[in-house]
Amino acid sequence: MRYANILSTGRYVPEKLLTNADVEKILGEKVDEWLQQNVGIKQRHVMADNQATSDLAVAAAKEALARAKVDPKELDLVLVASDTPDYLSPGTSSVVQAKLGAVNAGTYDINAACAGWVTALDVASKTISSDDSYQRILVVGAYGMTRYVNWKDKKTCTLFADGAGAVVLGASDKPGFLGAKLLANGEYHDALGIYTGGTNRPATAETLALTDGKPAVQFVRKFPSTFNTERWPILLDTLLKRADQTLDDVKLFVFTQLNLRTIEATMKALNQPMEKAHYTMDKWGYTGSACIPMTLDDAVLQGKVKKGDLVAFCASGGGLAMASALYRWTA
Repeated sequence: MRYANILSTGRYVPEKLLTNADVEKILGEKVDEWLQQNVGIKQRHVMADNQATSDLAVAAAKEALARAKVDPKELDLVLVASDTPDYLSPGTSSVVQAKLGAVNAGTYDINAACAGWVTALDVASKTISSDDSYQRILVVGAYGMTRYVNWKDKKTCTLFADGAGAVVLGASDKPGFLGAKLLANGEYHDALGIYTGGTNRPATAETLALTDGKPAVQFVRKFPSTFNTERWPILLDTLLKRADQTLDDVKLFVFTQLNLRTIEATMKALNQPMEKAHYTMDKWGYTGSACIPMTLDDAVLQGKVKKGDLVAFCASGGGLAMASALYRWTA
């Protein structure tokens, strides 16, 4: 049997910092108290004007590759999970491959919005398990959503941030990847997203006028406020039963970092202590497809993940796409 193991993690947090107080100055109204009490965000980081999503991805990838002692030329595949690509086409993974010098790697992007990285982790892990020509795969989640934020819209500019997280996967005979479960509620595809620039609504003067002259991320219509707290436990229950594991066996839960109160409510519903759920949205804001690998890296560096530990990932995002995965930590 061949298994995919996480060999290393890495992350990149842009230098520019915006506190809630900074956002208040931009908006001209108070948001700090509400954000901290209801969402858990205190600050966020924003990419520089001369950076693209691929630059964030490359920085996180270099850190993960260095820790794994893997040369970019040893990579067989580069996957980038993002819904804020450098271009509509070609894929950002090809840009990352070129910037890294990963000349022997194939490339492709995965867009499952904020569930993208866990989805990519599932795909990459199964690729290693099923095909012995793949020995090393780089899986990056990268997010440059502030490029699409309307800084007059407090529903979005208070939440979204930029960053990237990465893991290097390696083939092993030791069980690491234990399975994944994907779901979606596609009826909410028109609730949250960037709806200008594709074939359904090309970027014309008329469509761009609807979002102040550029494509912008929008909350268009509401979806149930309890969406994640109801569905994350279902995903995890299905996944753990298939792996013959229980919630008590999980040492670390890493959820989408959109709302701390949602994570707290989910852990309560799971009857698990909050100490088992690592979070980072308080210091990094909401980094979408990058938030789970960034948070995993933060937990690893803080010594919260040890060899043999069972780690559960659970993500959701626009679409509404959902993904969960289970890993036995072997690093």
